[in-house]
Amino acid sequence: MKLLEYQAKAELARAGIAVPEGRLARSPAEARAAADLLGPVAVKAQVPVGGRGKAGGIRLARTPDEAEAAASAILAMEVRGYGVPAVWCEQLLDIAGELYGGITVDRDRRRMAVMLSLAGGVDIEAVAATSPGRIARLWPDPFAGPLPFELRRLVLAACRGQQVPAGLRPIQLAALVVPVLRTLYDVASRLDATLCEVNPLVVTADGRLVAGDAKLEIDPGAEFRHPDLAAAVAADGAAAVSGEDPLEVAARERGLTYVHLGGDIGVVGNGAGLVMNTLDLVKQHGGEPANFLDIGGGARAEVVTRALLMVALDPAVRGIFVNIFGGITRGDEVARGVIAARDAAGITVPLVVRMTGTRELEGRQLLEAAGIVPTATAPEAALAIVQLARDRTRAAG
Repeated sequence: MKLLEYQAKAELARAGIAVPEGRLARSPAEARAAADLLGPVAVKAQVPVGGRGKAGGIRLARTPDEAEAAASAILAMEVRGYGVPAVWCEQLLDIAGELYGGITVDRDRRRMAVMLSLAGGVDIEAVAATSPGRIARLWPDPFAGPLPFELRRLVLAACRGQQVPAGLRPIQLAALVVPVLRTLYDVASRLDATLCEVNPLVVTADGRLVAGDAKLEIDPGAEFRHPDLAAAVAADGAAAVSGEDPLEVAARERGLTYVHLGGDIGVVGNGAGLVMNTLDLVKQHGGEPANFLDIGGGARAEVVTRALLMVALDPAVRGIFVNIFGGITRGDEVARGVIAARDAAGITVPLVVRMTGTRELEGRQLLEAAGIVPTATAPEAALAIVQLARDRTRAAG
């Protein structure tokens, strides 16, 4: 779950980090009113992606007329595929220097990572790729969190060989940065964030640190612990604004474990390992998987039906491969679910079902009677569905 900039800044401000005063505008008239109140402003597209400035989604406005014109242009554009539902109008800062500060999850080390760079205000991913030495990192003890001396050492490491902004000495910069990084870490921990970053973290001419931008991404597995944030994201357009794939949002609402992969062969299986193996088989036989969908063990007919209906929502799907290993999952139950889904949704794309195990013969008989192709082995099924999907594509072309 990705928060928009103004939502992320509200969380940072609540925790004590300074942010510019701003107002949300959903129309050019509201942007004009914001500039009347705030003075010169930056008008910023509220979309869940970076690169807004390069795309023309951030414009400076010195007067209310300019703010209205900027909002009119930005609200009518798309930024990296996202429509702009609103703009954030915030007071311009007197910038003396720009830093990058962020907290993210390092899955290799199984810890949160605290990052700091004096190369703020630019694409930090590009900095990491071309000049990784310009980003200082700390992996604090997860029980103690980052200690003050560790954060001071992090700031000094970031300053090594770099020009410190605003004419500050490294130890002076540390005095400003350490409390902000500690607070970012606390926010990330409290909100179950996988990413909590400020870029740029602005050093103002009067010696303050202000969050010039903010990103906050919440672990979807912890979303239930933050219903207020989920409601705020939903109020701004749900999937279109949260940055989530709309098919994955739809699957989660249906209680399904689904990942959209973008190919044209829908995949359903019972067990994560089996589904991953099925994806490999589709690739090996020249196909491109459209999704990962695991119905789990013991799935009854209604779960299989929901899964097939979910896969059929993807307009790119040209064929569906159902791979079932029957232990506690019964083959006849799976067959009934497949047939019910095909009939309920009017699925016309080819369906190939491989099932083995509990009541596999009964299941295959039901499928054959309904005109659905059953197979005994997974490679045989993968080859069949890829070929059937290709035939369908040729016929449609």
